[in-house]
Amino acid sequence: MEKGKQRPALEGVASADRALTVLSAFRKGDHALSLAELAERTGLVKSTIMRLAISLEEHGYLAREDDGAYRLDAEVLRLGTIYTQAFRLEAHVIPVLEELVARTGETAAFYVRRGEQRLCLYRVDSPHLLRMHVRVGDALPLDSSAIAQVLRTFAPRPLPPYVATLDLPIVTMGATDPHTGAMAAPVFGPGDKLAGALALSAPVIRWTPDAQAAARPILAEAAVALTRRIGGEMPEWPRVAAE
Repeated sequence: MEKGKQRPALEGVASADRALTVLSAFRKGDHALSLAELAERTGLVKSTIMRLAISLEEHGYLAREDDGAYRLDAEVLRLGTIYTQAFRLEAHVIPVLEELVARTGETAAFYVRRGEQRLCLYRVDSPHLLRMHVRVGDALPLDSSAIAQVLRTFAPRPLPPYVATLDLPIVTMGATDPHTGAMAAPVFGPGDKLAGALALSAPVIRWTPDAQAAARPILAEAAVALTRRIGGEMPEWPRVAAE
């Protein structure tokens, strides 16, 4: 390639995109989906889904029930198992979450970004009966919540200039649910890549100013400790412009 010339941008394969769209249509709690349900969730026409399903069945990603509905098959589990074993975050994250719950009494969770959603990857519940009922595996929108802000803000490199003005952890009250508040801090992996958002959540009635003041340094300390545990590096922080 001649010096100064850029490598042409590569495009994905449309058929692969459609096949992955079919697999992504399955949600937590689904056993099997009818052809009509898949069409509604994916926006694809039924004939296209049927052709894609043939290939997905041949490779073990889908299986067809007697009534014609489709379910995920063993290849999805195999890849999920490989992902879990390779990622090995759980052994590092869960102890940190447990310590956060023990020290603050509130629910602790670790989120990662999946497209335009935030995925709850790990969670340890508060001992309180009144708490936010988000489950591991739940995907929520990248809204204005503290967790979503962390996942959006700390992914780009270099970090956006306004990062230098943030008072971490980020705290929001009622952003996703009017009765729930959260605070979140970034956790970084090797090569200063954002690994995810470490968060505490609780009903807003428990997030008094004193409770927030007590929890913020605990969460900040835990995020730094988890970054070290997973071999992470802190990114270069933007400089605050001199006045």
